[in-house]
Amino acid sequence: MTDKPVTLAVVIGAHGVAGDVRLKLFGEGSEALKSYGSFDAAGRTLTLKSVRPGPNGAVARFAEIGDRSLAEALRGTELTVPRSALPPLGEGEYYHADLIGLPCSSTEGEGLGHIVAVENFGAGDIIEVERPAADGKRGKRFMVPMHAVTITDEQAVIDAAFAV
Repeated sequence: MTDKPVTLAVVIGAHGVAGDVRLKLFGEGSEALKSYGSFDAAGRTLTLKSVRPGPNGAVARFAEIGDRSLAEALRGTELTVPRSALPPLGEGEYYHADLIGLPCSSTEGEGLGHIVAVENFGAGDIIEVERPAADGKRGKRFMVPMHAVTITDEQAVIDAAFAV
C-alpha cells in the first residue's frame, strides 16, 4: 500500500458570505471529516474549523477562507488526506482507493488488466476492469460483481466465468 492521497470531498461552491463552502462527500458523512482536522487542497493545506450536514453533502468552514470570493475560488477543488490517515480496516474490508490500479487475473491464471473503477448501483459493489491497450488505443473494459472477485495485497483474482 502506498501513501497516495485519498479524496474525501470536493468543493462544489460557496455557502453564504462568510467563506463557508459546500462539499460533495465521498465518505461516511460530514461527521467523519471532523477526525482529520486538515486537508490538502490542490497543494495548499486547509484547516477545518467546522462542518455540518448541508444540501447535497456538507457545509464546511476553513481557517484560511474568510470570505465568499475565496470560497468561490475553491470550486472544483478536491480535499484529500494521505492514505495512512484513514482508519484501519477489519478483515475482508477495503478502501476503493486501494483497489484502483490493482492488477487482475482470472482463476485460470489469465492476465486480465487492472481495476479502473469501483461502482455501486444499489445491488453491491462492482469493479470495472480495463484490459491491456492494443495498437495505442485504450483497452476494452468489463464489469464484474464483487462477489466474483478475491482481493489480495498484490492482485484481484476474478472468477473465470466473469472474465469476458
